[in-house]
Amino acid sequence: MLAEEIKNEIGKLGLSDKLLLIEDVWDEIAKSNTTIPLPEWQKKELDKRLAVYESSKKETKAWHEVHNELREKYK
Repeated sequence: MLAEEIKNEIGKLGLSDKLLLIEDVWDEIAKSNTTIPLPEWQKKELDKRLAVYESSKKETKAWHEVHNELREKYK
């Protein structure tokens, strides 16, 4: 099947089916590509951000705590 035909078929799907398809595509990519190439500039940026995070004295929260606080705030 050609890419254009696949796009046309995807266009016929409902939102929930499209989201499931996206999940399946990502899973397939993860299975077939054990090492995703990371450019050196991107690695340096990630290392820089990690160093800032690790040296920070700021209090952090787990995502589920932030999520719950936001849900309560915007009920």
